[in-house]
Amino acid sequence: MAGPLVYPGGKSFAFTVIDDTDVATVENVEPVYRLLERLDMRTTKTVWPLDCPEGSRNFSSSETLEDPAYREFALDLQRRGFEVASHGATMESSKRERTLAGFRRLADLFGAYPRVHANHAFNRENLYWGADRVDQLVVNALYRRFNGRPADYYLGHVEGSPYWWGDFCGQHVAYVRNLTFREINLAKVNPSMPYHDPSRPLVRWWFSAADAEDRFEFNSLLRQDNVARLEAERGFCIVATHFGKGFVQDGEVNPTTRRQLEDLARRDGWFPTVSELLDWLREQHVTDSLPPREWRSMQWRWARDLFWQKLRQRRRRKKRVRKS
Repeated sequence: MAGPLVYPGGKSFAFTVIDDTDVATVENVEPVYRLLERLDMRTTKTVWPLDCPEGSRNFSSSETLEDPAYREFALDLQRRGFEVASHGATMESSKRERTLAGFRRLADLFGAYPRVHANHAFNRENLYWGADRVDQLVVNALYRRFNGRPADYYLGHVEGSPYWWGDFCGQHVAYVRNLTFREINLAKVNPSMPYHDPSRPLVRWWFSAADAEDRFEFNSLLRQDNVARLEAERGFCIVATHFGKGFVQDGEVNPTTRRQLEDLARRDGWFPTVSELLDWLREQHVTDSLPPREWRSMQWRWARDLFWQKLRQRRRRKKRVRKS
């Protein structure tokens, strides 16, 4: 891409969200989607198609498509123009059989396999996850040291592994999320997205996202000065967040979140789903390759942002403990 982008309809910038389904229920996310619909924003929501009979320590409160009300909620979102994406078969690690069964369930319900996938937490079927996400030797070594998982833990891309499903991904999934950043304008960090990586060939195209783990980080990212800069720079943004993490209280969207989304909607933006934005960005490309210099810079930026994110989260947890 050369020069400032001119988005569909002559809009000045592009903004969307990929909402991971962790701890999501109809009760704690539906008000957010009703607000987005009222503001004429269409975003992307990941779902889990299958229950997790073995239980889940961190995600047991989550609803899946096995819950009738949540299933109808997700189907209704699709009818209203939102995009449904994959977050794996369920909230804990799935071997090949369950992963593929989950995709078949999604196709049965929504009429096609999802075009977008996001790896989930520590699921062993994650593709090119953990230290396999990066190539820079120092970044890779640091991640291996502090991640707390063995080098061969994530096996979705390893043929012959019980968790292997990379062949299916390459055939049926268009876009997979990789690195996330504390930057609202992804055009400054990864202007070549979506990109193909020959060293990770089972994914057709990777994309980056702006990281906002919960409501606090989302509200910080969407500060008025940040959004004004995104518009002034004619940038694009995909926020990776969890609408189930504190966005709704007593049936109402957090007031700060609501005000910020309303301000965003009043601006001259294009608000597509994730795959719509990525399809359009690919049309602007001369090539799908990622320049080596850009990839090196992304890895170091990701490592830096990950360090500061963990530090901020630790400080916030300590404040909560002191208040309780």
